[in-house]
Amino acid sequence: MTPPATETVEISGHLMDSGILSRVLNDIREYGGDHVIDRFELGHDAGDTSYARVLVSAEDDESLQRLLMRLQTRGVNLVDPGEVTISVADTDGVFPDGFYSTTNLETKVRFDGQWHQVGNPEMDCGLIVDRSGDQPSVYTLPMSDVLAGMEVVCGAAGVRVTTPLPAGGVEQEIFGFMESDVSSEKPQTLLVRQVADGLREAKAAGKRVLWVGGPGIVHTGAAPAMVAIINAGFVDVLFAGNALATHDIESSLYGTSLGVDLALGRGVEHGHEHHIRALNTIRKAGSIANAVEQGVLTGGIMHALVSHGKDFVLVGSVRDDGPLPDVYTDVLEGQRAMRAQLPNVGFCLMVATMLHSVATGNILPASVPLVCVDINPATVTKLADRGSSQARGIVTDVGLFLEQLAQELVTDYRRPR
Repeated sequence: MTPPATETVEISGHLMDSGILSRVLNDIREYGGDHVIDRFELGHDAGDTSYARVLVSAEDDESLQRLLMRLQTRGVNLVDPGEVTISVADTDGVFPDGFYSTTNLETKVRFDGQWHQVGNPEMDCGLIVDRSGDQPSVYTLPMSDVLAGMEVVCGAAGVRVTTPLPAGGVEQEIFGFMESDVSSEKPQTLLVRQVADGLREAKAAGKRVLWVGGPGIVHTGAAPAMVAIINAGFVDVLFAGNALATHDIESSLYGTSLGVDLALGRGVEHGHEHHIRALNTIRKAGSIANAVEQGVLTGGIMHALVSHGKDFVLVGSVRDDGPLPDVYTDVLEGQRAMRAQLPNVGFCLMVATMLHSVATGNILPASVPLVCVDINPATVTKLADRGSSQARGIVTDVGLFLEQLAQELVTDYRRPR
């Protein structure tokens, strides 16, 4: 009988009260492995961390490597990581068999006797070793972008991950009072104030603030509040789809959103045409920026972003009308444009969009504080289920939330009448 493949792994942190150790052991069983807890040190006080060292086994090395990669999503590392195994990709768009499937955690890779920091942690990618410069480096790359001849890390050996420490970090300061990841019955004034503090701290640290928005911002009448927040400097880049920009532009040009008068809350005559006419107006101008420059677009969220030189990435879907000329209709190009905006992002606020929130969560490092605001608690649940464990949710009407946030961030803000 062939002996099982084995490795010794370790994990530290608040293992018991967070339930992480239980989830690690469940993962081992689900992947058909076995374990022996070799050493366990329980923290004495509430603030103390615990430590566990576990002997993990699987029926063969391939199964063991897959199990080890799964455990690393929980912050589990090999006690003796050794050095990475590297294989060369032989086909564009295809990783070698056994490639290391990345997490969004801070990651280091050891090769040539040295540890190398991965500069752009992202889940569900591969690790590429680049020796072309003066100093070798390693970075994450999505499957669609790998090229034949690239050096790709395979297996879990030589890789270490680090989970974000809440103590003393932004997440602790903003969300330490929360007992659950999704808040629906918490004091909203306090929640809004703490999100505002997180935005201020990110800006004070020289970091960029990323917003991910859906058309609900416009439908709820919160566009003026968002404009005030942009004008105050708390939006550096916006990720959205065709709908948010189109409805915002429709609101600026016609005072409606999908034909509904935002001041009166009822449909207007021929209002159903407004969104398609707004699209045609911007397409005639050539771009949103051109429409602003030509004086065609004189207000709204997109006007404010262009006027302040802020970045936005609009990625479309099969259901879009138009779309606007600025919208990426190739989703892979849209992904690349979104990734290009992530350097130096220090805070992310997601408002009223499930699809774009999940998409952004998939490419954000776990170290970036992430707040999701939606009337539907399933939105933030989906984020956590897809690996964005740092996501914290506020279940509320986004219109009211943005109004309160504008009052916190903008001196003398008053809702336009």
